[in-house]
Amino acid sequence: MQPQVVISGCSGGGKSTLLVELQRRGHVTVAEPGRRIIAEQIRQGGDAVPWADMAAFLREALRVAAADLEDVAGIAAPAFFDRGLIDAAAGLQRLCRVPLSQSLGESRPYGRLVFLAPPWPEIYRADEERRHGLSEAAAEYAHLDATYRALGYEVRLLPRTGVAERADCVLEAIQCG
Repeated sequence: MQPQVVISGCSGGGKSTLLVELQRRGHVTVAEPGRRIIAEQIRQGGDAVPWADMAAFLREALRVAAADLEDVAGIAAPAFFDRGLIDAAAGLQRLCRVPLSQSLGESRPYGRLVFLAPPWPEIYRADEERRHGLSEAAAEYAHLDATYRALGYEVRLLPRTGVAERADCVLEAIQCG
């Protein structure tokens, strides 16, 4: 079985665009839990959104990310995740003071190599689902970088290049690593 590959990092850093390109190339991808949760909560009129109840949002992100891992278990090819379980646990740690061990236990569900999208002011855009500014996104990025490294993952920064070059970088790294 191939590793599960996380694309994490700064909000608005081009992760979702990269996942679209990887999917276009025929790879298994898993959409960001947070975006899916927000869309569903807005549709239902729920409060588990970052601007209303951050703790409920992050707990739901943990649940969705765990279900995503189960959904791709046993796939012979690598699966690429737009964020995941560790992102939600890191958010709970940073914003709600919930220890990582409480959210993750000893779980290290992804492959050793993680890709982080650094802050990229030129492409950052707030929208209906991403209401925070670049400074909050950069703080989130710094915490994710530190968290993945503390958990023993090898972190590689995605270059600030076009999406095709980013996809090539990721695919070359997982074939060689």
